[in-house]
Parts: sequence; structure tokens; C-alpha cells
Amino acid sequence: MKKETIVTRKWGDRRKGKTDWARFDAMTEAEIEAAIASDPDWAGTEDIDWSKAELIMPAAKKPISIRLDEDVLTFFKRDGSGYQRRINAVLRSYMEQMSNPKRRA
Repeated sequence: MKKETIVTRKWGDRRKGKTDWARFDAMTEAEIEAAIASDPDWAGTEDIDWSKAELIMPAAKKPISIRLDEDVLTFFKRDGSGYQRRINAVLRSYMEQMSNPKRRA
């Protein structure tokens, strides 16, 4: 019988990004501005007014066990990690469509 290896990690480890914060902290304000200006992903977003932006936290998830057809699961898994999030999005869309009073009439 093959022995199963279980790998665990702390929640905080999962949320660590790849940002080099020590390098960032050592930068001057002018260097930060220059780095932002040279970032191609920043182009066109300079004039966005963020003063009225709202932080919206996602709803807490509840772990469950669900049985899905194998082909359905394969379909969602084929795009890689995040398949559970995609399944949730499809279910949420269905729920919202069915909750629409015009839909039920």
C-alpha cells in the first residue's frame, strides 16, 4: 500500500507575494514614481480618481463536499488552479439569475 504524504502550510505562507519589500523600502519617492511610470501595466490608468474607491471583501467560503460528474470537474480543472472559484462563480451567476423577480414571474 502506497503511503500518502500530506503537505501542510500556515495560512500566512499562502498569502506571501513575490514583492521585494526591502528593496521597495530602500527606494526614494522619485525612484518609485519612475518605476510606476515605466510600468506598461500602469499606462492609461494614471488619471483614475481613487478617492471614492471602496474595498469590498469577498464573502467567507464554507467548505463542503460535493459530487460532480467527472466530465464537469475535468472541464473546470482544465484551466488550472482556481477551478473551485470558477465553479462558485457559475453557481453564483445561476443563483442571481434565479433570484431575479422578473425571472420568476
